[in-house]
Amino acid sequence: MKKLLNTVYVTSPEALLRKDGENLKAEIEGNEKARFPLHMLNSIIVFGPALLTPALISDCAEKGITITLLNRFGKFKARIEGPVSGNVLLRRSQYDLANSATEIVRSIVIGKVANQRSVIRRHIRDYGDDMEQSNYSELETSSKELNALLRTVQKPSLSIDQLRGIEGKAAESYFGVFDHLIRSKSEMFRWKGRSRRPPLDPINALLSLFYVILTHECRSACEAVGLDPAVGFLHKVRPGRPSLALDLVEEFRAPFADRLALTLINRGQIRSNDFHYKESGAVLLKDNSRQKVLDAWQERKKRTRIHPFLNERTPIGLTPFIQAQLLARHLRGDLDCYPPWFWN
Repeated sequence: MKKLLNTVYVTSPEALLRKDGENLKAEIEGNEKARFPLHMLNSIIVFGPALLTPALISDCAEKGITITLLNRFGKFKARIEGPVSGNVLLRRSQYDLANSATEIVRSIVIGKVANQRSVIRRHIRDYGDDMEQSNYSELETSSKELNALLRTVQKPSLSIDQLRGIEGKAAESYFGVFDHLIRSKSEMFRWKGRSRRPPLDPINALLSLFYVILTHECRSACEAVGLDPAVGFLHKVRPGRPSLALDLVEEFRAPFADRLALTLINRGQIRSNDFHYKESGAVLLKDNSRQKVLDAWQERKKRTRIHPFLNERTPIGLTPFIQAQLLARHLRGDLDCYPPWFWN
């Protein structure tokens, strides 16, 4: 259990949550693990099959404390809230800003570009001495390009479309050197560019899987705080597309998904024989290999890092939910700006 931004995150599936006087009491196997005054809370987010007593649910509904239920992988299942909720006003603010949230888009792009640069800088730091000089030079050039784009994106005169253009240039620079981040000597893991629906090589198969999972979790995060996952700011609204979830994904794509895919390949945990190679050209993970990859994802989510805005050590898996809550607080007017998440 961990309380962040007046929200209790319950990540222990065997937990029992009950009302004890005016407190939320969390127990595991009959032993008290945590206790929080109810008047200090505004939401409870539960991962997995934890138990909640009817008395707690009733009191939370009466006090305006939202309870969100997710499965253990972070998929949104349900939200329990009383008859009076601020979600209508929150979503109205979101809809009103959908086409004019320049500062939110700027923050998202800053977070994405900074995290892409951090992935490259980390690789140079860890492996620079063992790299070919040409590869090292190209990584340094990309790092400088991304740094220059970070300075450009902070110009106040830029429109949303111009910010989108900078985001595209950053992606081009980052993926232009992505092959140099792959240390495997296998030709099957060479980077030839992004391919999807279907992925045409093993590295794209891994990235596609991780991007889908990450989008799923960011969508759940939006739902958990009452935001509409379909109405984004960086990504334009399209029928059936979770545009706001995709906005949040951009900050996490490089440090979460790309880094884990590179780690699995570079350490030899995933090999070319872990994939099906279809006659159509599609490349897909085998069932047992997919489970191995999902286990690695879950383990990565348990790692902790200092959140740059909260200055607290938090599990990586909770970061999308924290960012969604920070965005909601900005839309409500509680924060002057939306603070992006930086990986370093």
